[in-house]
Amino acid sequence: MNGTQGFYEGGERVTATTANNHRARIFSALLVGTMLGGMAQPLWAQAAAPPTPAPAPAALPAPEVPGVVKSVNVTGNERLEPDTVRSYVKLTPGESYTREALDQALKDLYETELFADVQVRDDGQGNITLQIRENPVINRIVLEGNKRLKSDKINPEIKLAPRQIFTRSKVRADVNRIIELYRRQGRFAATVEPKMVQLDQNRVDIIFEIHEGDKSKVRKINIIGNDKFSDGRLRGEMATKQTGLTKIFSSGTSYDPDRMSYDQQKMRQFYLTNGYADFRVVSAVAELTPDKKDFIITYVVEEGERYKFGDVDLESEIRDIKADAFKGILPMKKGDWYNAKLVEDTVDSITESVGLFGFTPDVRPDFNRDKDDRTMGVVFKIMQSPRVYVERIDINGNTHTKDKVVRREFRLSEGDAFNSFKVKRSRDRIQSLGFFQEKFEVEQKPGSAPDRTVLEANVEEKSTGELQVSAGYSSLEKFIVDLSIRERNFMGKGQEVRAGVSYSTYSKSVELGFTEPYVFDKNIAVGFDIFRRDYNSFNFTGGSDRNTTYEQTTTGFQIRAGVPLTEFITMAVRYGLSYDDVSLNKFTFFTDTDGDGIRDACDPLVAGRYLCDAIGKRLTSSVGYSLVFDNLNNRIRPSRGQRAVFSQDFAGLGGKVRYIKTAFEATKYWGIGSGFIFSAGVEGGYIKGLGQQIRLTDRFYLGEPEMRGFGIRGVGPRVIRSFYDTANKMFSTENNLTTDDALGGNTYYKGRLELEIPLGNGARELGLRPSIFMDIGAVFGVRKPALINPESAGYPFLRDENGNYLPVSRPILDSQGRQVYLVTTGDFAGRSTLCAIGYSESSNNPCMGDSQNDKAQNTISAFREDFVGDSAKPRLSVGFGVNWNSPFGPFRIDVAKALLKEKGDNTKLITFNVGTQF
Repeated sequence: MNGTQGFYEGGERVTATTANNHRARIFSALLVGTMLGGMAQPLWAQAAAPPTPAPAPAALPAPEVPGVVKSVNVTGNERLEPDTVRSYVKLTPGESYTREALDQALKDLYETELFADVQVRDDGQGNITLQIRENPVINRIVLEGNKRLKSDKINPEIKLAPRQIFTRSKVRADVNRIIELYRRQGRFAATVEPKMVQLDQNRVDIIFEIHEGDKSKVRKINIIGNDKFSDGRLRGEMATKQTGLTKIFSSGTSYDPDRMSYDQQKMRQFYLTNGYADFRVVSAVAELTPDKKDFIITYVVEEGERYKFGDVDLESEIRDIKADAFKGILPMKKGDWYNAKLVEDTVDSITESVGLFGFTPDVRPDFNRDKDDRTMGVVFKIMQSPRVYVERIDINGNTHTKDKVVRREFRLSEGDAFNSFKVKRSRDRIQSLGFFQEKFEVEQKPGSAPDRTVLEANVEEKSTGELQVSAGYSSLEKFIVDLSIRERNFMGKGQEVRAGVSYSTYSKSVELGFTEPYVFDKNIAVGFDIFRRDYNSFNFTGGSDRNTTYEQTTTGFQIRAGVPLTEFITMAVRYGLSYDDVSLNKFTFFTDTDGDGIRDACDPLVAGRYLCDAIGKRLTSSVGYSLVFDNLNNRIRPSRGQRAVFSQDFAGLGGKVRYIKTAFEATKYWGIGSGFIFSAGVEGGYIKGLGQQIRLTDRFYLGEPEMRGFGIRGVGPRVIRSFYDTANKMFSTENNLTTDDALGGNTYYKGRLELEIPLGNGARELGLRPSIFMDIGAVFGVRKPALINPESAGYPFLRDENGNYLPVSRPILDSQGRQVYLVTTGDFAGRSTLCAIGYSESSNNPCMGDSQNDKAQNTISAFREDFVGDSAKPRLSVGFGVNWNSPFGPFRIDVAKALLKEKGDNTKLITFNVGTQF
């Protein structure tokens, strides 16, 4: 039966024939059933099957004469208005119609995708009925099985949404979209099965059952046509990596078409850098294995011949720019192997250098290739590009940071001539604020005229406030507790406010600080700090055991200001006032010199003369300045540039302490390609007393953590106290029979070389940043202290008849300076008391009994002191370390071996610092 035939059913002529009508409905149901399956049953089975029509009478020949539409009625509609349904068909009362027009009406209604079933009926008198069944309304969208790709990443990408009309085309599109999202993650085996659950009121739940599958890895990378470099060498240049045990932390083993295009560029760049100017990638094919788990990538390359640089020259078309003045910055010479990267870097270098003179140059390399001699001549031409002016500077994305905080870092203003060097400098300054994302660029967009440009800074803010309560364990200070509040962008004004409290076994501190980088919107920074620090120094009493020596309490404040002198040079001035109290425990280090029971003097036998000289209360009033040169590309995590600081502080503007301290430090960073960052740093200092000796607490110290491979204050002058070993009749140098006190130095120097090694994306995501390093340095320049040893006059230890040194005793006093006694007989024998005769548990009770007690004595074994380590000879250590932003807090571990050291230096192989945040 063809589409032009019909039959009568119940007195009505069905113009869309039974065959076509049923075929359309069955086709629709099968299409939905193929695509959707319900939770309890396939989606196509959820909808009720269309009623089976009653047997029709024998078909009569359809009249060929066109009819006239009398009326168009709509039945079965629930949400849609009848006029809306009529608007989808081209049937208008009063106009003629044919069977073809009715068939077209049926097609038009199905094409709207609003209906699950449609019938067009004609009663033979021109009364046409559109019988419809509307598509259901989506109640909710459910994603199941998506573990690697969270719902908040998928939902914005799909078209279906609650309260929308269900359509099959949108379901198909959403399935394809979800699969595409998984393919972008390298999961090419992912499948999505949509299902529908029928609800009341013609509503449905759409469920996407997702089977994510494993990531499709790159099983093999084949390279064909490479003779000059091995496959492994070329794979090393690629971001994509083959699977293997050494790549378990790398996300580069996943297949990514975009990364594959990047790898081709990296390969081309590698060959061009090594002189192969004719290199090209002939083809690049990625084949998915039959199990859809892995990819095999094959590159076909042509290396070509290797070229050398020919004649290299520089020409200038700018009248005020002399080419000869800039030829010295050309790094390549005739006969060197051709390097395309070097040419690009030279273009940037010339552009920046000429830009410093206020010009906007257009530097173009003109190549002269000689295939016979295999040379590549290069002429760098400096041309004046048309003047372009900054029409507008737009800043987008700064919801918290005020607009002026970003705008004041621009080295260009609206109306200035465009300068690429100043744009680059502006980018570095904005990025160094630390308020925005790391990879930040200032985009250049066309302005309203050809000589106008718009600079657009699209920033993405990150958190600048820190509220941290941390606890941990350090190899330096044992148990550590730290509470700090810091806001680096207070109220979006770029101000820094901080407060902190820290506590550890050997140090405690409370600090408050504030910095305003732009006072009254002028490029002048001011700030102040208020602090209270308690520090307990210690020495080593054998092995890693420590004994607290002097205690230093410092209370004070500092005010500071900074003014830029040039773009890269800043001058900072400061004034500080602090009150120091250096003390020793009287019951450990003091003695009674006049027999009145009061510990009134520091005992050199216990403390050493150098510690006795350090105690006291002093007021330090100091003024200082610093000259800072800084052109780092990022002050937080630099990869290029240098920073140098020269500073001097003068103490003596009041107070009791007088000295002048000079210090210098400089660091330079190089990005040497492929993510490697090499840095070198030097620093040094000298302090000179003005009419007085430099106190122990004002000297320089060197060791862990500044110089890895050595213990805390482990480098430089010190006094080693060796105790007498009566068994061997000698002063022992064994660790358990010595103490070690660092004295610091008046002069020091230190150098550092470090290479930060990039890891795969997976390791970077874990926050791992390994590095190898070399540290070198020394601290020296103190006057030899008065020592206690057998060679010195007045040595307090006497010998017995056998030549052994006898110990010296000191009385043991209580906290009020009273003599402590030991009970020798009776029920309380072995106990201590303040009673010379008898016994009493406390000083408030009377002494009971008549036993004679012995005075308690503190026995000091004979010892000798040696002054060692005061040498400018370098100490050297090498090692490797890893920074890890672990889930439980920052972690740093260093393994370093001291290769050069002097007598008395304390070495340490492994140091670490770990904490947790909560």
